[in-house]
Amino acid sequence: MYLGIDLGTSELKAVLINAQGEIVASSHMALTVQRPHSQWAEQSPDSWWEATNAVAATLRQKAPEAWAAVKAIGLSGQMHGAVLLNSEHQVLRDCILWNDTRSAKECEWLMANHPEFLTIGANLVMPGFTAPKLLWVARHEPEIFKKVAKVLLPKDYLRWKMTGQFTSDMSDASGTLWLDVAKRDWSDELLAATNLTREQMPSLVEGAEKSGVLRADLASQWGLSADVIIAGGGGDNAASAVGVGAVNDGDALISLGTSGVIFVVNNQLQAAPHQGVHAFAHALPNRWHQMSVMLSAANCLRWLCQLLSTTENQLMDEVGLLTDDEKKQAPVFLPYLSGERTPHNDPYAMGSFFALKNETTRAQLGYAVIEGVTFALADGMQVLTQTGTQISRCSLTGGGARSPVWAQLIADVIDIPIVTHPASSSGALGAARLAWLADGGNTETVCQKPEVLSTYLPQKQCQTWLNQRLDVFRLLYQQQKQARELLPQ
Repeated sequence: MYLGIDLGTSELKAVLINAQGEIVASSHMALTVQRPHSQWAEQSPDSWWEATNAVAATLRQKAPEAWAAVKAIGLSGQMHGAVLLNSEHQVLRDCILWNDTRSAKECEWLMANHPEFLTIGANLVMPGFTAPKLLWVARHEPEIFKKVAKVLLPKDYLRWKMTGQFTSDMSDASGTLWLDVAKRDWSDELLAATNLTREQMPSLVEGAEKSGVLRADLASQWGLSADVIIAGGGGDNAASAVGVGAVNDGDALISLGTSGVIFVVNNQLQAAPHQGVHAFAHALPNRWHQMSVMLSAANCLRWLCQLLSTTENQLMDEVGLLTDDEKKQAPVFLPYLSGERTPHNDPYAMGSFFALKNETTRAQLGYAVIEGVTFALADGMQVLTQTGTQISRCSLTGGGARSPVWAQLIADVIDIPIVTHPASSSGALGAARLAWLADGGNTETVCQKPEVLSTYLPQKQCQTWLNQRLDVFRLLYQQQKQARELLPQ
């Protein structure tokens, strides 16, 4: 048996798989995000560990025989977060998350003074990444920065709690901006730009390699063998790709979680930083990937449902009953609730509705939100295509993948077939597969593409009016940029 743990932003998920790759049991625990100031997003690492222990206890109760047979654990998690430990391994402050945009000015400074981030780091310096967060801490919380002995990514904090080892993997480390992505090693030059050293970083392994073993006391507490392997694991999107078998050149997926991601596998590093495309190491060796990333995807739907005091399932049921004419009369929504990455690299971008009327229904608001998220994905697909990347089909993963209405809309707007799979917890499934590989599994066997649940083909009859609304969407963003300059600061 193999255990995969995925530390997301809104929940921690875990799955148990057997030696045939089948999911035997799963569990999850909700997490919350703290926003003490505008543009801030933080979580307490203690809450992650509490959730991990709760999920472990639930799986042990649900499937005691399978649980006791676990041979390896894989870790996946939200990327870019900054967990800061002192020399006594105490957490110095709450983790600054991937969707925190407070470090915009630090990004501007790093881009102006250290252009090597574009070449060695292979990516634009954006507020979501880890490096500018540490520069922000150095400038605004200098007493904390002086005490930093280790900088860990979220899932690697869980690894340390499990093993006592400070280790990360190549895919997650790519998102710090301190990795030489081509060489798959820390860059002393990039670290020095933020007044850090290699000694403050975790060691690095490939995602399918052994990074350590479960601490004996924790193994006893959890009811597991004392020789359980902990795999390197991966950043959430790389692990999700392993979960849907996206491991070969040209394989692609769209993830509709809190954020929205288009992910495509490459045999070599294909950097295009000026277009806002992310270029990272994959969770498997000798592979890289490109990503288009938007900061608010399914989170936008969650936000609207909270305002309307309804559930996502109820609202999506209502959206599914709308006619095409009712959709054409819906407002147009900009989904930039947390700023935006690809393609705009605009931490100050805001969400908005355009063309609200007395007659607007809540179902039309729901439609506008999923359409706006889909249009932002189309912007990301456009810049990926401009780099020469061609995608012929995408797997759809994440919470949004449960909606047939949304899946069909993505197929219509992006104009490629979209497929869904039975297992929605692909990050946790990918982590479990990486655990299996670390225990000696074969890539061709372990990383098979899962069964296709549904296929959504583009509907040509919808594309004319959808493209017209996409043109309005793009115009609204440009107008918003101008209008923001007139807002009082």
